[in-house]
Amino acid sequence: MTHYASDIQFDLDQFLPYRLNRLADQISEQLAHLYESSYSLTIAQWRVLAWLNQCGVLTAKQIRDATRMDKARVSRAVQALADRELISRSPDQQDQRAHHLRLTAAGNALLEQLLPEAQAWETSLLATLTGAERQALFQAMAKLEKAFGNSEAATSATQ
Repeated sequence: MTHYASDIQFDLDQFLPYRLNRLADQISEQLAHLYESSYSLTIAQWRVLAWLNQCGVLTAKQIRDATRMDKARVSRAVQALADRELISRSPDQQDQRAHHLRLTAAGNALLEQLLPEAQAWETSLLATLTGAERQALFQAMAKLEKAFGNSEAATSATQ
């Protein structure tokens, strides 16, 4: 089989979408070791818990929108967390297909242990950057998020 290389110069290591995705995957995988080994949580379950901690009450659709995870992945995470009694579900009075999700006392207790560890891990990661570099990174990310219409994330990142 003959392989043809394009004459177009293209370096993936200089292509921002590739670099950001690769870095995000590396960060997510490393952080996952913390909550998988110590708390038996998947990445999807961690994200559901983190968003419920931040917002209080959400539907699965709101979590899908916030995390950009697919419907099946969120559904499996919600079911597993409910089975472990880390979250509770109550039907929406206007839409019986939707359920309001919230942390239980057990979910809050787990996060009281996990969040400081996750924050310490993040601090260790960010220690490789100077204060000015951290600020520039978050400002640049906020600017890119704003370009995609994600102004809420952009606003919180610059504060």
